Formats: sequence, C-alpha cells, structure tokens
Amino acid sequence: MRIIVSVLVLALLAAYGRTERPAQPTPSRPLVGPSVRETAQCLADLREIGVAYRVLPDKETGPGCGLVGTAQLVEIGVPVNNLTAVRCGEARAFVGWIRNAVAPAAYQILGSELARVDSMGSYACRNTVGTAGPARRSGHAIANAIDVGGFVLKDGRRISVLTDYRSVDPQVAAFWRAIHTSACKRFGTVLSPDYNAAHQNHLHLEDDSANFCR
Repeated sequence: MRIIVSVLVLALLAAYGRTERPAQPTPSRPLVGPSVRETAQCLADLREIGVAYRVLPDKETGPGCGLVGTAQLVEIGVPVNNLTAVRCGEARAFVGWIRNAVAPAAYQILGSELARVDSMGSYACRNTVGTAGPARRSGHAIANAIDVGGFVLKDGRRISVLTDYRSVDPQVAAFWRAIHTSACKRFGTVLSPDYNAAHQNHLHLEDDSANFCR
C-alpha cells in the first residue's frame, strides 16, 4: 500500500510540474531589410531629385511585420494620398514611375496634366490575398509595396483601375498599357486586374526581385 501511495504522489507531482512550468517563448526571426548603407544612399538619391520625405524609425510591429529603412513621402511633385511608411527603394521606384511614366503618359496620351495619385496604401501588417497555397506575408507587411487605385487629371477626369482599366476608349487603354509596361521595368512585382479578382481595383507595385508582371 505504501508503495502504491508513493507512486501516486510522484505521479501527481510530475503532472503538477508539467502543468505549472511556464511556456517557453517562441524564438522570433529578425526582420530582414536593406542595410544602413543602402538606405543612406537611397535617401541621398531622393534628396538629389528633389523629393521631400520624413525618415521613420526602424521597428518590428508583429510576426513578419515591421519597418526597416522606411520613410514617409512628403512631396514628390504631385500629390499622393493614403501613403504612410514606404521602404526607401520602393519610394525611389515609385517616384520615378510617377514622374517619368504616369505624368508624361497622362499629358501625351490623355491630353491633361496629372493632378493627383490616388493610392490605396503602403504599409499594412497582413498576409497576401487572393493567392493559392499557404499563407505568407504580403510586401505591404514590410512597407515594400504600394497599391494605386487611380489618377486624377487637371481637367477633372478621374481614371481608376476599377472602372477604366479595361476601357474601350483607345486613349485610356493606351494610357494603361504605357504605365503598366513602365511599372514592370521598375518594380519586381506588378499585379493588375489581369492577375486575379483581388486586384480588380488597384495596381500592386512591389520593389522585390520576383520579376513577376501581370
């Protein structure tokens, strides 16, 4: 009987120990981003072309999410709404695209100067949407992507991805072809309504090395 009682006591103590032992923290992977030197050179490039920006502090905001080498664009030559944190390389590519592709195409093809870029945001700690396979973090989770919903011209017209991307107007269609082709040369990933339903209302522009253009 004493042996049985001892065994039971030991078993209870072991179970208690397993229940009360604090959970071990899950090791987190460090957030990967551009080097300090790369960011400094990129910011110098923006200053050289007359872009006003505000440097943002590096920080992790969640598993696989955070800001490294980011800035907030203040003035690029044309108003852009809804932009928050953007990685410097993404910002540099975006400014070049707006200035050297979108603005000239608006004037030369649509006959009006560009008045505003309507973005749908840059940074957001979230997964990709509308793609098959296991969940993975979006480029937005590290502020390395910008979604553009449309453009406003100085003559008052608004050209949006949702309503005009497949326009039967030959000039509007030519405008989209021109800026989409340019985007694919400047960004690693470009997703449009031609990619999937999740991108029916915007262009996804991401500064990576995927070489994927749809």
